[in-house]
Amino acid sequence: MDRLEDYIRNNREDLDRYSPPDNVWKAIRKSLHHKRRDVIMWFSAAAMIIVILTTAAMFYVFNRREDYTLSGKEADILLMKSNPELIESEIYYNNLIHDLYSEATPLLTGNPDVEKELLIDMAQIDSICTDIKKDLKDNVANQEVVEALINNYRIKIQILEDLLNTLKQDETGNDNKLNHAL
Repeated sequence: MDRLEDYIRNNREDLDRYSPPDNVWKAIRKSLHHKRRDVIMWFSAAAMIIVILTTAAMFYVFNRREDYTLSGKEADILLMKSNPELIESEIYYNNLIHDLYSEATPLLTGNPDVEKELLIDMAQIDSICTDIKKDLKDNVANQEVVEALINNYRIKIQILEDLLNTLKQDETGNDNKLNHAL
């Protein structure tokens, strides 16, 4: 390299005197620009292909995941469709529980502590029912799981009936005390 540099330094004036014609510089620029355009075109095409394939893969994965994962309500509906007896018993027990709770509501207004305790107990039983329904999704044909779910509904009904009887007795007991005091 040193010899080349020395030669250029020594002969600088002679070398600068010659310059290529303008058409040579234009051809050089054109060939450089054309190569750059080809590279940019290939990179653009590759980037578009990557984006399209990634998007297609993401749509495929998300759609497949939605097929396999059902929401809680959809799973319950599917579960109920597969077991019509469960639908009937679910409707029957929920209506019975609703009627008993509606009957107890006026009596509970005077006893907020009892109402709070009842709501806590019902929430615990509902949590157990949710767990049983998860087991039922795994074992649709398992009669023991269905019986456990029905048993939990019966427990809720028993709690509400006992509470109602106690509240009615307390109410009639208070009325009798008032009648005796007069």
